[in-house]
Amino acid sequence: MGVLDETIEVPRKTMCLFFLVDGSGSMSGDKIGSLNQGIREVLPDLRDISDSNADALIKVAVLQFSSGTQWITPTPQELDNIMWTDIEAGGVTDMGEAFTELDSKLNRNAFLADAVGNYAPVIILMSDGEPTDDWDSGLKKLKANKWFNAAIKIAFSIGSDANDDILTAFTGNKETVIPINNKDIMKKMIRFVSVTSSRIGSKKAGSSEDDAAAKQAEVAEAIQSEMEELDPEENYNEGW
Repeated sequence: MGVLDETIEVPRKTMCLFFLVDGSGSMSGDKIGSLNQGIREVLPDLRDISDSNADALIKVAVLQFSSGTQWITPTPQELDNIMWTDIEAGGVTDMGEAFTELDSKLNRNAFLADAVGNYAPVIILMSDGEPTDDWDSGLKKLKANKWFNAAIKIAFSIGSDANDDILTAFTGNKETVIPINNKDIMKKMIRFVSVTSSRIGSKKAGSSEDDAAAKQAEVAEAIQSEMEELDPEENYNEGW
């Protein structure tokens, strides 16, 4: 075999996709069931995106919050290594604690420690109700984190009791807060948002604030376009 026949694998930066999942008691039933199914079914799609991306390796991290918080993934996982375990709903909604816990991991000494480097992450928050703790202090701490500010941020507003003002404060843009009122729409939008944001987030770009804002705007435009295609009557479920 000659030198030219050898294949050299170029190290790739990592792009981490974070799911922040409300696992409180109000998520019981179809809500948590369709959420679990939606994430489980999108993992192979994310693996395909990662495998075909010469610049970025995509990893996934999942944080559940209810009465306290729990990392479903102890560290960000490569897609080949994830065996999804369903989240069970119960307890209250400690969203502020989730913000504080996420902040503690968004740094190069924790979840963004890959030697080759990291692209800004994608963070998807999913919740159906009011926080039961001091969410504002947690979010203020999170907003002081440079990685959070550079991240693509999306929120799923599940059912009529979700607090859209808080979710908008999290994303910084009401156009990236997605109303979900139907289990089939939940699964469809988990796939669309996860795939779209991962493709955009893992594109090679600079590290300036303008680049981060451009990626967030691109995701927002894609979400709005997708939502316009949905039948309003389809995205409705009286039981939610």
